[in-house]
Amino acid sequence: MSTSRIVVTGVGASSPIGGTAPESWSALLDGVSGAHTLEYDWVEQYQLPVTFAAEAKVRPDTVLERPVAKRLDPASQFAMVAAMEAWADAGAPEVEPERLGVDFATGIGGVWTLLDAWDTLREKGPRRVLPMTVPMLMPNAAAGNLSLHFGARAFARTVASACASSTESIVNAVEHLRAGLADVVIAGGTESAIHPVTIASFSSMQALSRRNDDPETASRPGSIDRDGFVMGEGAAVFILETEEHARARGAKIYAAVVGGGVTADSYHITANDPEGRGAARAVQLALASAGASPDDVTHINAHATSTPVGDPNEYQALKAVFGDRIDEIPVSATKASTGHLLGGTGALEAFFTVMALQERVAPPTINITTQDPEVPFRLSGEATPLGSGDQLAISNSFGFGGHNAVAAFASV
Repeated sequence: MSTSRIVVTGVGASSPIGGTAPESWSALLDGVSGAHTLEYDWVEQYQLPVTFAAEAKVRPDTVLERPVAKRLDPASQFAMVAAMEAWADAGAPEVEPERLGVDFATGIGGVWTLLDAWDTLREKGPRRVLPMTVPMLMPNAAAGNLSLHFGARAFARTVASACASSTESIVNAVEHLRAGLADVVIAGGTESAIHPVTIASFSSMQALSRRNDDPETASRPGSIDRDGFVMGEGAAVFILETEEHARARGAKIYAAVVGGGVTADSYHITANDPEGRGAARAVQLALASAGASPDDVTHINAHATSTPVGDPNEYQALKAVFGDRIDEIPVSATKASTGHLLGGTGALEAFFTVMALQERVAPPTINITTQDPEVPFRLSGEATPLGSGDQLAISNSFGFGGHNAVAAFASV
């Protein structure tokens, strides 16, 4: 296993607050909320108890060529849009197909394709079900289509670890690059699951905010009056390579991915461990693999979904690692702006973490009313300068099934 430093040379994003990576970052700094009332007939038809979500700012089928968009589920469309942006941003690196890999993720996959096909079967019969239904709905569709589009033959792997998925895909990409399995890896995650079935299901679990009258402020991580998360959608993508490879081709470098930790709670299928043992261990593994200590961390992008139970559990997990110093580290809870992209959320928040290091500023956390004394993170409604020295940041992702994934990033 090589100890090569892995760096980010290209970024792409399609999010609820921006159609591109720069637009998403700028809107985050400006305190924009991507949540709004859903204007679809099915909201009233099914009498959904939650009538809002954080839809992507730009629909991916308006960016892709029509023949490409037609053979992709929306989740894969978002992945393709973000990956094309990241690839161009990286300078379209010249790399042998056998040395180019894809590590990609989704939490749910092609839910729109699956459920639309079921409606078609019931209403019109089996002959009307599209032959591309399975290739569009399968969870590995995004990874497979990115492999086809970019000619990646080293591997095309998929992670499906709920809301920890795309952070885990980034950690996997680092391991695959260090193992010498590729020279360049396209890594990230995607989700497009704002659908009546998923909204009804999450709502039945009492996981979603029900602030139908004020969707823009519904996601309020760390606030004492938080009442659940807001569904989001979109994708984010990194182009990752060894530092030697990047410098040899004169690539610009955003930041280094210096460590990662992946653990499991083995506690409950939906609830995280209230003592935060698995989450704490993921942070510790990420720091250990980075050769760093808790004292080196200067910024944290918290998972912070705005649920009554999840936010304090994350605080306790981080306090177990950082002690009282956790109250001094600038923390951003960016789901307040973007909502929760499920399997795509880790990659988007990793992108925000990388930009925070490059621009030396922790993005704001909007919608804080009265901060919960059980979640006393150092959150701010304003962007917070990080200083001019070396910076080390972590980005946390935790998912149903007890999945925990943490990625550590360093300024360059």
